[in-house]
Amino acid sequence: MLEIFISLFLLIGAAFALIGSIGLARLPDLFMRLHGPTKATTLGVGGILVASSLYFSNRGGGLSLHELLVTLFLFSTAPISAFLVARTMLHLRGEGAQRREKTDSCACSGRGIPGGPNTES
Repeated sequence: MLEIFISLFLLIGAAFALIGSIGLARLPDLFMRLHGPTKATTLGVGGILVASSLYFSNRGGGLSLHELLVTLFLFSTAPISAFLVARTMLHLRGEGAQRREKTDSCACSGRGIPGGPNTES
């Protein structure tokens, strides 16, 4: 019975990893491509790690700590790396700089703040 659960987790994990990889290759924009590895592929690898943990825990060694550590590392680093990639892309496109200039010009206009748009520097 346990072999059925292990096989089920392996198949579900492999299907999610495949869907995430196809999404990474086929989606047109970088921001859309971030969803493949951070959502579907992470879930797929998580399913494979659950199957691995069940298998090695059943072999007699008790709860497998290696798979738990890999799962913790994976689920903590994938969102952070996706955030950093998205933030870098926004910075390279200049959208962050345009947004800062807009808020700076609204906050500083007409108040005589040094460096504001209506002051002479």
